[in-house]
Amino acid sequence: MSNGLVMISGCSGGGKSTVLAELKARGHAVVEEPGRRIIAEVTANGGAALPWVDLAAFLRRAIEMALADRLAAERHQGWVFFDRGLVDAASALEALTGDPVLRPLCMTRRYHFRMFMAPPWPEIYVTDADRKHGFDTAVAEYDRLMAAFPALGYEVIALPKTSPAQRADLMLACLNDASGMS
Repeated sequence: MSNGLVMISGCSGGGKSTVLAELKARGHAVVEEPGRRIIAEVTANGGAALPWVDLAAFLRRAIEMALADRLAAERHQGWVFFDRGLVDAASALEALTGDPVLRPLCMTRRYHFRMFMAPPWPEIYVTDADRKHGFDTAVAEYDRLMAAFPALGYEVIALPKTSPAQRADLMLACLNDASGMS
């Protein structure tokens, strides 16, 4: 049921994980960001698939994880919210390597036609052990995603710079208006 699979993407440090936690607290199914899970996995088990060591390997692993996450979520009834996913990883790999992977991977593996984009928000942006890149890199990532999602036919809805609760309310209203689910 790809119609109930909802993507939250956008700028690193733009509050995606925080709004995801709000949606989870409201009882919705959520899928955590592949990138942070990969970093935890590689750090615990060893390997080079870290974005600051081997970005291409990291992105290929993110694509594998996003495909598995999407497949598992298809069995769920109701909304499933993704903190990043297939389009994020495939567009980044294509930008890095030039390999045309975005359209072949993402046109047949769709999410809900409305997706939500967290804009650059410098007031809340922070680096940490898993997010080592600066704000300028995060904005470039956002710009790439703002081109990728519409090119794949998604309706992009910008998340306002408001509280997680207000962001979640907006998302649910937009989704319920689009498809009548609750």
